[in-house]
Order: sequence, then C-alpha cells, then structure tokens
Amino acid sequence: MTWWHAVIVVVAGIWAGTINAVVGSGTLVTFPVLVALGYPPVTATTSNAIGLAPGTLSGAWGYRHELAGYWPQVAKFAVASFLGAIGGTILLLSLPKDAFEAVVPVLVGLAVILVIVQPRVSKWVAKRREGNGEEHKAGPLLMFFIFLIGIYGGYFTAAQGVMLMAVMGMLLSEPLQKLNGVKNVLAAVVNVVAGVIYAFVAPISWPVVLWLAVGSTAGGFLGAKIGRKLPPAVLRGVIVVIGVAAVIQLVVKQFSD
Repeated sequence: MTWWHAVIVVVAGIWAGTINAVVGSGTLVTFPVLVALGYPPVTATTSNAIGLAPGTLSGAWGYRHELAGYWPQVAKFAVASFLGAIGGTILLLSLPKDAFEAVVPVLVGLAVILVIVQPRVSKWVAKRREGNGEEHKAGPLLMFFIFLIGIYGGYFTAAQGVMLMAVMGMLLSEPLQKLNGVKNVLAAVVNVVAGVIYAFVAPISWPVVLWLAVGSTAGGFLGAKIGRKLPPAVLRGVIVVIGVAAVIQLVVKQFSD
C-alpha cells in the first residue's frame, strides 16, 4: 500500500466512523473507496468489516452516559445481535455475493419509512399500553427483529444502524439518544463478530484493516460527540437523509453492475 492510499483509507475511515456513531451506513463510504483503490470486492468487504469494528466500539463508548442503568437490557439485545451476526457471516461465505443485494435497498427504504412515522406510531402504542396498564418493555418481537438485523449486518453491514433505530424506535419508548447508544453497541457486536470470523476464514488486507481502524476509531469518538448534541428531531432527520442516500447509492450500484 502506498502512502497516499493509506491517507485516503484513513480519511474514509474517519468519515465512516463518524457516520456510524451518529446513524450508521459508514460502509457505503469505505467500501466504494476500497474497490476504487483496486481491492477485490470480497477482500474489500471483509477488510472493511474488521477495520470499522474499532470505530463502532469507540462510538458505543462515547454513548456510555446515555446507557447508564440500561446495560442489562442492552446485554439481552446483544445476544440476539451476536447470534444473528454469526448467521450472516455464514451466509456471506456460502452464498453468491449478489444473492442478497436486490432486496437490500427495499429493506433500507422500509427502515427509513419506519423512522419517519415512528413518533406517531410510538405515541399510539404508548397510549394503548397505558390504557391496558402494561409497561412498555422489550418483547420477543423486538428480539426477533434485532436477530434478523444481526443476520443482515453480518452479511451486508451497510445501513444496519438505520434499521436498528427504526425497529427500536417503534417498539421501545426510550429517548432517541439512548436508542442511538444501544444501536452503537449492537452494531459493534455485529462488526466484531463478523470481523473475527473473517480474520480466520476470508481474504484480508491487513494494511487496509490497520488504517481503517485508525480512522474509524477517531471517527467513532467524533461521531458520538456530534450525535449526543443533536436534538431528537434533528437526529431523526439525519437518519432519514442518510438512509435515503444509502438507498439511492445501493440502487445506482445495482444498475451500474
């Protein structure tokens, strides 16, 4: 790797780490950069997953104050993400690379719609629960969705944060910033699990991993500082904008292929 390739990878890592901490979809920045630099798609995918994992960890650490007292629940969610990530990596290594790509824009688009309508739906759900005298707790449905998103994240990491924010926003009554912290932890679990598996069984470019890790770690801390200061309405708007951009980029990529 030349020095200017390393600089480009670090910058892309910073940008991706920042986006991942605030919303998600950092892969949509780094993956095209790696392919443009000449790395094969599979190597770019696996190296990207490992290199961005430290950034998701630093982003999760940046939200530790929002998660104070909520860690037992986060641990339950993390089990579902962990199991899903294992399933997703198995699918990536056993299925054709384009087997899942056709449905990805649809899934991300649906997540964006859910984020948009989430405030009204959450109010309606909360009123119904109050009327029934029920607490708004995480149930089997949410655990199932987190598991499915873990599979998606292990297979194709882009925009898993948007999906997590969508389903948690619909099914939990916690503040949006707390949910963003939970999202960062779950994304970190998925990326670390996928990265560890790829490190042993898939082609890896370790120089790419190194420089992505440097950039994404810095970006994770930066993104956490930015994300924690955003009002809920602004944070939701950022999620929608980046989600829509992710859909457009994925659709364009399919047609260009």
